Amino acid sequence: MMGDEGRHAIPAQVVALDECDPITFNLPSNAGPGFCKNVALGYTPLGYTVTFSKLIADAASGNPDKSKWDFEPDNLTVDEGTPIIAVNQGGEPHTFTEVAQFGGGFIPPLNGGQTAAPECALGFSSVAVARTRILQGSQLQFTGLSKGEHRFQCCIHPWMRMTVVVK
Repeated sequence: MMGDEGRHAIPAQVVALDECDPITFNLPSNAGPGFCKNVALGYTPLGYTVTFSKLIADAASGNPDKSKWDFEPDNLTVDEGTPIIAVNQGGEPHTFTEVAQFGGGFIPPLNGGQTAAPECALGFSSVAVARTRILQGSQLQFTGLSKGEHRFQCCIHPWMRMTVVVK
């Protein structure tokens, strides 16, 4: 019979999603060539993607499209010791950064008037934020979360938020 040291918790997955429009995001005057790699819906004319200018305008007004830039699920409850794996299935980079309180990110036009969360304020010049970056198609694993409530947000798109409760 194996003790607890022989068992491994099954990881819980969090998915980062976005619907960036590659045509407008990748313009040199916007995010730049190769920034948005949305291959699933990027070139469909059906209105699934969001243009760069619409994302900026909606975020600046405090009304970003949370259905197209989101962490799924919004809330997660796990047992202590369960690893959390954040997977980026979107078209652009995100962070999965633990914050004490939700706030803005490090790109002021995307903050909708919110002050940056202290954990996000320095952007990628902070090693703590840089370590939470998840590029398109990559993943990041978190282990050792203590019992209680943990808040995570994207420091680029600060309306991408979720709460993890560890029992």
